[in-house]
Amino acid sequence: MKVYFSDFFNLNPDVIEKYGAFNISLINDFPLFIDPFLLFNSDKKEYQEMHREILRYVAFLRDRSISMARVPDGLLRSWYCFPEVKQTWLGYSVIGNRGRGPGMEFARALKDNLHGIFSNFNESKISRSPHLEKLCLIKENTGCDNISDFITNLIKGYLLEYTQNFAKENINLSNLKNFRVPHVSFNYETNSWHSRTFMLPMYDKDFVLLTPKDLLTKDDTWINKYDLINQFHDIIATISNEELRDQLNIYFLESLPKPEYTKKGKEKAFRKKDIAKAVNEVIRKYPEFLDYYIKYKEDHGEEAKSVSKERVEEVQSLFVDELSAFINYLSQKTKFYEKHGDTLEESYKRVSFLKNVIENKDGYRLFYINGKPIKRESDIHIMFRLTWFASLSAISREANEGRGPVDFVISKGASDKTLVEFKLASNTKLTQNLANQVEIYKKAHDTENTIKVILFFSEQEEKKVKRILEGLGISNEKYVVLIDARKDNKISASMVK
Repeated sequence: MKVYFSDFFNLNPDVIEKYGAFNISLINDFPLFIDPFLLFNSDKKEYQEMHREILRYVAFLRDRSISMARVPDGLLRSWYCFPEVKQTWLGYSVIGNRGRGPGMEFARALKDNLHGIFSNFNESKISRSPHLEKLCLIKENTGCDNISDFITNLIKGYLLEYTQNFAKENINLSNLKNFRVPHVSFNYETNSWHSRTFMLPMYDKDFVLLTPKDLLTKDDTWINKYDLINQFHDIIATISNEELRDQLNIYFLESLPKPEYTKKGKEKAFRKKDIAKAVNEVIRKYPEFLDYYIKYKEDHGEEAKSVSKERVEEVQSLFVDELSAFINYLSQKTKFYEKHGDTLEESYKRVSFLKNVIENKDGYRLFYINGKPIKRESDIHIMFRLTWFASLSAISREANEGRGPVDFVISKGASDKTLVEFKLASNTKLTQNLANQVEIYKKAHDTENTIKVILFFSEQEEKKVKRILEGLGISNEKYVVLIDARKDNKISASMVK
């Protein structure tokens, strides 16, 4: 069963581990991305040099944004817009590896801020270095994926060399090919990108890139808006300027709404969105606060390494180690990968096999990290996508026919489609989803075949789901499948251990 890089290129996974790379899947993106802070904070000279080159390029963009009254769209696309480097197989695609990359909205946001709040980009006086992640702190809807895609493009030359060196040493020549790769290095004399040729692993007529594990993280960059808000008072406490410290505190308090009280006269806690709004007001009034936050994150830089390492190990454990054992079990001990007629029959039988393995063969273990159940539906979707890879049916994700996306569309031509929805019992909108969502999807996708799969992790969640199904009158619906992923009611069957 070929799922991972090591499978496709006949390698021992330990060889990839020893090289320091992540053993990616060539079926689906993994939810990892490059954090530029790990370049800045690294002891490795080549990483530090890459960070300096990133700053040099952003300084070039800053200079052009200041010197040119208007940057034409053509130059915006050439200098600011890059496609996602899909060949890393990292990111947020839940089907395949095709993301959008930072587009024109990101380009214009970066240009505008380089002309304004970023105008002193490479002249930081508070933090030790400027950081591109600052854009995430001041621009709404600019997330870590945009920053990571931008940074990945700027260090693509290193990733190409890194992969080429590994490939020449470890991969059979029959699986390698010379690729002419665009946008590898920037020429500051001609203000243009140059292409280069590399010998790289080939899969599905495209090249594949390996990424060092010590550049990767999950969920968010070290410098991020969430921490900025949650660590607001910790950051203020580090500011030595007492006058500024008091001004920030006072302005924050003034920006909060008037306190609300319970019937008993107790003051209610402020809502998260009220606190976030107050912090944004502070940033708008005192933009230098961002630099103090960045300095705070720099001062705690060693934590970035340990946190990122832990997150990467979590993905390694869940999506590589445990899941590969799960897939092997499905292949060797069940009929999961056999042909099963039309898409409704195939989908239902696959869900049934999964249910049996999870409930009766210790498969539930797959859904726990450090003893705690998975609470993100996106992780569940990736896991199911990786188990469903060997199918004659086409599997699509985020299929949007005008009424919203569904989890999976399993199809064999236009006349044979089945919609599959995976939900967690903890989903606060579960009742609404069950009652309305899939019915809308059916009409949009011209199919009546729908399977709803719900995972629960506790007795309380099980009772909640059954109560909802009973209330909707679908308790005995065949194609509403409950999967018991509790661990407190299982007797070990030693599935793969």
